[in-house]
Amino acid sequence: MAAPRRAVALVLMLGTLLLLGGATTASAHSSVRDTDPREGTVLKTAPKQVTMTFTESVGISDDSIRVLSPDNRRMNAGPAEHAGGSDTVRVRLQDDLPDGTFTVAWRVVSADSHPISGAFTFSVGAPSETTANASAEPAVNPASGLLYDMARYAAYTAVALLIGAATFVLACRPPAVDPLRRLFRVAWWTLLLSTVALLFLRGPYARGTGPATLFDLSLLEDTLSGRPGWALLARLVLVGVAGVFLVRVVGRESQGEERPKPAVLASGGVLAVALTVTWAAAEHASAGIQVPVAIVSSVLHLLAMAVWMGGLAALLTTLYRAETPPSAASVARFSGLAFASVMVLVVTGVYQSWRGLGSWEALTGTSYGRLLAAKVCAVVLLLGAAAYSRRWTAGLLAAQEPVRVRELEAVGARTGGGGAGASTGAASDPDDPRGNGSGDSGVPDGTDEPAGPDEVPPRHRALRRSVLAEVVVGVAVLLLTTVLTGTQPGRAATETQNAPTAPTGQPTTSMTLIPFDVGTPNGKGKVQIVLEPGRVNENTVQAIVIGPDGVATVPELRLTFTLAAEKIGPIDAELTDQGGYWGTNSLNLPLPGTWTMNVTVRTSDIDQVTVSKKVQISP
Repeated sequence: MAAPRRAVALVLMLGTLLLLGGATTASAHSSVRDTDPREGTVLKTAPKQVTMTFTESVGISDDSIRVLSPDNRRMNAGPAEHAGGSDTVRVRLQDDLPDGTFTVAWRVVSADSHPISGAFTFSVGAPSETTANASAEPAVNPASGLLYDMARYAAYTAVALLIGAATFVLACRPPAVDPLRRLFRVAWWTLLLSTVALLFLRGPYARGTGPATLFDLSLLEDTLSGRPGWALLARLVLVGVAGVFLVRVVGRESQGEERPKPAVLASGGVLAVALTVTWAAAEHASAGIQVPVAIVSSVLHLLAMAVWMGGLAALLTTLYRAETPPSAASVARFSGLAFASVMVLVVTGVYQSWRGLGSWEALTGTSYGRLLAAKVCAVVLLLGAAAYSRRWTAGLLAAQEPVRVRELEAVGARTGGGGAGASTGAASDPDDPRGNGSGDSGVPDGTDEPAGPDEVPPRHRALRRSVLAEVVVGVAVLLLTTVLTGTQPGRAATETQNAPTAPTGQPTTSMTLIPFDVGTPNGKGKVQIVLEPGRVNENTVQAIVIGPDGVATVPELRLTFTLAAEKIGPIDAELTDQGGYWGTNSLNLPLPGTWTMNVTVRTSDIDQVTVSKKVQISP
């Protein structure tokens, strides 16, 4: 077992690095179609509202559009709202807009569940210099995005193992199911825990907040009110049903039932389809062109991938851990299933590639196209390994055939049936995938003579190596698939090139750690304060209390700012408990300079402390 473990561990490590590199590049299917006012326009009179139209429906929050004046003051007169359809977002503006250049910073969630963000400017009267933060905020917090991608990869892997291993047991009927019990348990628990993790990570991922907001109940409520949340809840229910199904199926098969009943096969098929729908209904297939066809294609693609990849893992486990190696008939049955899965993958893959790319130029000109090309190369390698496995399967059939014939002849001789009858019985064995007693052995070395029984163990070992190679390459394919589902399709990337773009300039963010000690046991800790953009006028504040055991909950956290040089302050930031952190979007600091932050932390009714720290506020 050391060899397969090391190989799979190596690919998983490389895949994690791939996810680390791609976690911050995740984008979505939707893009900006139009804005009113348009990017860079100069208006004679101030507009009453700002309207943005996207290529597809988007999800919004109250703060999805922020309009900032030239001196970085928020000009919103109300929350962002849909206007005339789910693809249009509008925010009303205050009546007293001054002349100058305004910045519109926006952030929404695309229909395929991925967040997007951007910024643009317009002017009233005449363009002017602006101190507003003119760059778009990151669509996804890097830490939250990384955790979300890792959970998605774990869920993909687990569902492939569950569906593929169950199919292997039901369709290929290996001689022993006990070696697969641990595989089923690991896959089921991984799918359950990764789904729960995705349910809690969805809020921070969609809102662009850090992992500290993981248990923010308001974010969880937002998640459960949308399609991704419904899909995850449905997946949790189906995982429970799958657990019951697997216990019954594995228990029945281990008792030696030859062929599963049609009802078992039908219920297992319905369950597998339902599980894959929870992915298709909440990702790329759910948005864009030809949605019904795309969802069907996505379900078939994921099912075929699961049958092939998960079945390979089950076959590899049986080859290495079973006391009795799987029969040539079982291996041949899986070989047929794998071939059918490959055909489905090719057809659905070609369709999904066309739908995602939109043009040949996108194959090399977009991240999605380059990742797709890498996946195609990996699949070609996988097909090569699969072809090698099929050769060894044919050789294993040829090697086992003389043994089976001699055993049946011996039985016939003892019962008086004669050797000819035994040979006929061997030829008509329903478990013989060739269905005849021909001398075509299919031995890989090209000889016409059937292999002897002494060659069966070496052929099992060779089959182990070829299946192991398939599994290793298959893990890489799964990793590329996970990254692809979080990457903006080439068709959408082309549309985005014509969308309003953010003006130049980089956002500034100030992060300060302030230690405190209230003088009680376990009363030490730090307050992490993030001030964005750390410039004059409007700022956003996030404050997290970190205790000895990690993020801590306190009954009160107060933050004030004082500019002693100008005798300004204290200005109360008026932080409110956001569930996991304290924050505000409306801190106004009127002048640049070195300000003093005073933080008051109250840990109980009588225990509190006030500490100070300097922070630089830019013009």
